[in-house]
Amino acid sequence: MANQEGGRSTIAAAVILGLCLLGAAVIVGEAAERASSQLIAGITEAVEDFEAAIAAPPPPAPARAEAPPRRGPDPDKRYEVNVAGAPAMGPADAEVTIVEFSDFQCPFCARVNPTLKQIRDEYGDQVRIVFKHLPLAFHSKAPAAHAASEAAHRQGKFWEMHDKIFANQREISEENYVVWAGEIGLDVEQFKKDSSSGDVKKKVDSDLQEAGKLGVSGTPGFFINGRFTAGAKPFSSFKVMIDEELEDDKG
Repeated sequence: MANQEGGRSTIAAAVILGLCLLGAAVIVGEAAERASSQLIAGITEAVEDFEAAIAAPPPPAPARAEAPPRRGPDPDKRYEVNVAGAPAMGPADAEVTIVEFSDFQCPFCARVNPTLKQIRDEYGDQVRIVFKHLPLAFHSKAPAAHAASEAAHRQGKFWEMHDKIFANQREISEENYVVWAGEIGLDVEQFKKDSSSGDVKKKVDSDLQEAGKLGVSGTPGFFINGRFTAGAKPFSSFKVMIDEELEDDKG
């Protein structure tokens, strides 16, 4: 009797174990099926996104940055510069006219003077050099120096005063202008009157205004037969432009 009951218990246990394993298999199968479905859905969505990206039009190219505005006159243009009444060396009918906008307190203007002398020595009467006043605002001693040179110009001695000022650029002062005026043979009392006169100031201011209209904001600035170039460049740079103008004049 006891053996029969033990057998029934074993069979019952086996049946229960079988049912549990079957239930577990069903659960695992369902989980695997759900995971598989999610994986397939994810892959499908990724493929669709990729295909959409390929089919979409390319993004617009970024806008090209605008070039910065030009500073100074256009070197490819020719400008008309008013030289009436300005100090000049060389004949009025020279093939090449070089107009210099200069500042007596500017070290670069002093540095380019030997180059201008070399141009005069090299080309002689083929080149005319004209001086225009451009005392820069941050050079506090420049206005008086330009007034002194223009006052000397009224007595026919501009270039002598010009050379004195540049040769003694560290010592420029109103007192020294008077001394130099005597040294170069000016009527000193007349020089003093002219240096402080409204006419001289008007002439310097007129050159300043013209420089502004032309777009010249730094010194030295040059117009070679109307073509602009700037800076204390070496003789070789000027020579290239001068020779081009002489060749054009022959043509």
